[in-house]
Amino acid sequence: MDKNEERQDEQEFFNEKMTDPHIEKFDYFLNLKYLKEIEKLTVKNKDLRIDFKILEEYDPYLADELIKKPDTCINAIKYCIHKRAETLKDSIDFEPIINIFNLPQENRIFIKNLVAEDIDKLISIEGIVRQFTTVLPKLKIAHWMCKRCGYEFNMDVKHEVEKPTFCPECRHKALDLIEAKSLFIDYQKLEIQEPLEVLKGGEQSNTLVVIVTDAMVGKVSAGDRIIVTGILKLVPPQKNLSVYGKCLECLDVEETKQDYEDIEIDEENFEQIKNYSENPEIYEILVNSIAPNIFGHDVIKEAIALQLFGGVKKTMEDGSKTRGNIHILLIGDPGVGKSKLLLYASNVAPKSLYVVGKTASGAGLTASAVKDEFGEGGWTLKAGALVLASGGFAMIDEFDKMNPEDRSAMHEAMEQETVSIAKAGIVSNFKTETSILAAANPKYGRFDQFKTIPEQIDIPPTLMSRFDLFFSIKDLLDEKKDRETVMAILKGHKTGELLSKMKQIDLVKKDRDYLEKSFKAQINPDLLKKYISYARTKISPILSDKAMDRLGKFFIELRKKSKDGRVTVTYRQLEALIRLSEASARVKLAPSVEIEDAERAIKLFRTSMEQVGMDPETGDMDIDIITTGQSHSQAVQMRNLLEVIKDWCKEHDSISLNDLMVESEARKIDRSKVQEYVGKLSRAGDIYEPKPLYYKPVFKE
Repeated sequence: MDKNEERQDEQEFFNEKMTDPHIEKFDYFLNLKYLKEIEKLTVKNKDLRIDFKILEEYDPYLADELIKKPDTCINAIKYCIHKRAETLKDSIDFEPIINIFNLPQENRIFIKNLVAEDIDKLISIEGIVRQFTTVLPKLKIAHWMCKRCGYEFNMDVKHEVEKPTFCPECRHKALDLIEAKSLFIDYQKLEIQEPLEVLKGGEQSNTLVVIVTDAMVGKVSAGDRIIVTGILKLVPPQKNLSVYGKCLECLDVEETKQDYEDIEIDEENFEQIKNYSENPEIYEILVNSIAPNIFGHDVIKEAIALQLFGGVKKTMEDGSKTRGNIHILLIGDPGVGKSKLLLYASNVAPKSLYVVGKTASGAGLTASAVKDEFGEGGWTLKAGALVLASGGFAMIDEFDKMNPEDRSAMHEAMEQETVSIAKAGIVSNFKTETSILAAANPKYGRFDQFKTIPEQIDIPPTLMSRFDLFFSIKDLLDEKKDRETVMAILKGHKTGELLSKMKQIDLVKKDRDYLEKSFKAQINPDLLKKYISYARTKISPILSDKAMDRLGKFFIELRKKSKDGRVTVTYRQLEALIRLSEASARVKLAPSVEIEDAERAIKLFRTSMEQVGMDPETGDMDIDIITTGQSHSQAVQMRNLLEVIKDWCKEHDSISLNDLMVESEARKIDRSKVQEYVGKLSRAGDIYEPKPLYYKPVFKE
């Protein structure tokens, strides 16, 4: 079939549309608003983008018809474009692509609210890209040739390639698909899920498949938040089932950066938020509002509150970026309320995901490339929890129970806030601008007071160093504290009982007063979520000179305490102090970071380091405990012990444990620690046992 025959068939197709009542109206509209754009259409640039709001202002009825009958209206627009090209003495020998965008808010639907009435309607959906396929060629017009008579003809392809029953010329059944003369278009499948902030409680996130073609392919990646405008279509059922699936044929895709736009803040909410921010006791109120049923842990609750408000993300002159997200690790004995703290923080965070280490894999937390049915047999890139929660929070419980290879995938995600995938020739990069609140248990069930915290948890020091703050929660016997904790638990249960009773009958004055007293110093969770959302999106405080001076002096003083080359803190800790100071200022909705914000950050940092980064042997703050898993003093003693073994073995074959004890004592090495150090040196590959309780260095000097 030659070009003239194809053009004739195409003209006959559009002539059938001459009876469409929308043609004349669309013709006037296009002539008035999009004439220049039509003149610029070419085979390489055949997309015409139509702003729905412009159409709605021009003719509300026509806009409404486009919503109700998008297929009919789009065909009418295509016909008008061809006719307009003829009047301009031009020839359009291709089918133009119509992109509709900027639908009003009332036509934006949540995936969970899609119903049968929305089929074949023009809709707009906001969601997060969960996975996507590589770009594939899709057959749109199949070119067939009869083996017997050589007759050639075209057929449109809908969902599947269906071979014609016979040749329309000679009625013979032997037909071949001529791929070189067929029309292929670029094709990509996306799977989007609802934004996390629109989900309530334990509500399951819904997903929808989006079909993207032509110039719109390759525009988005997993984890991107997008607005998709398209026509909702049915997907034929598998086998003989009567239940159809659904997908969205994309007409336009737009990436959006507004992570919290679905959280509405009215004037009353704003006044309440403003009043709280001006309250001098706002930090105490926030502490009381974080997991109020859990007694104590005020410092940890204050740290979580600052984490929720977050620091300021910055882009430097050279284009490099500095994260504003704060990462916190809680390490505690069983039953001390770690999970409840994480769950409550997840509930009040504007956008969050809660996952458990035992059930999360590296791909489940970061990203993965897999070959599956969704990818039409090709490769699919899937976003994990940290990618989906980008711009929000990820609460990871039982962090220590994750597989080592899964945890290692988090190094880049936590510091660079990206996840890189390089697999099967696919190289991609996803955003993970996510604040992480993680909880872990001691390696052997409970804490050993004679060992450092990092020694007692199964987390690599390199990953631990990515956290800004660390807190240990120990279950110690203390009669006074036990009594207070018991009363707090009992009061919490009573409050819950009264709230349940209040739903059924009116409470007596005594019970109403009890509830009012219980909630007096707390912010309502819904209002707190709006408070956090407003502060994170509207407030970007700047460091004042006084705050800079205070943080600088504190950091330099810590560096001055270095002994024997030991580094007490690194510049990574200075950046953590800055983020905490900025979060403190955001709580007050302040435009600048003042000295009291710097002091609050320093207080939290000191408490964190005293709990996790304190050398039990010297009592000094030592960042080596976090970054290497052992204190500087331990590292020095281990090096000295290795020297003892090497010196001894210069004259002897090996050294016994007893001789090692004696020689170590002479070098002022703690005798009680020798066996522990020997075990560490052995695991590090520096020494080995030629026979039980005898040691030799791996490399002799």
